[in-house]
Amino acid sequence: MGHTRWLSDDEMRAWRAFTNAHALLYRRLDHGLKEEVGLSGLQYEILARLSGAPSREMRMAELAGDLVNSKSGLTYQVAQLEKAGLVRRRSCTSDERAVFAGITDEGMALLERAAPGHVTRVKELLIDVLTPDQLQALADGLGEAGRRMADGAGCSRPDRATEAEPCE
Repeated sequence: MGHTRWLSDDEMRAWRAFTNAHALLYRRLDHGLKEEVGLSGLQYEILARLSGAPSREMRMAELAGDLVNSKSGLTYQVAQLEKAGLVRRRSCTSDERAVFAGITDEGMALLERAAPGHVTRVKELLIDVLTPDQLQALADGLGEAGRRMADGAGCSRPDRATEAEPCE
C-alpha cells in the first residue's frame, strides 16, 4: 500500500466548501422545482436535455451518460415522467437494444413553466455571488476535473451510445 497524501489545510478548505455548496445548492434547486412544478432536479434535467436534442429525443444510454446517471436509475425516472405524460419512449426498429426517450408537448410546456424560476435560483444562489474571475475559475477547474473523471480508467460513468447509427 502506498503512502497517503493527506489534504493540506487549503485543500481541505476547498473540498469542504465544494461539498457543502454542492449539497446546499442541489437541495435548494430540488426543493424549488418540487414546490413550483412537482419535478425533482433530475427530472428537470431529463426534460431539459431532451428539449435541446435533435427531434427532442435521445437514446436512453446517451441520456444516462450525459446525466452521469445509471441506466436503471434513468429508466425509473423516465418511467415516472412517461406516466405523467411528459416523456414518451420508443424502440428502435433497426436496433432492438436501443430505446429512445422524447419530450412530449406537455413536457415542453412544463419545462417552459419551470425554467424561469429554476434559472433565477441558479443565478441567485451561485452565479450572482461569484465574481467573473471566480466564475471562470469554477468553470475551468470543475470542467477539467469532470473531463479527467469521465476519461479516466475505472470510471463508473455509464456507456455512451454516441457512436451508434441513427435509428428510425
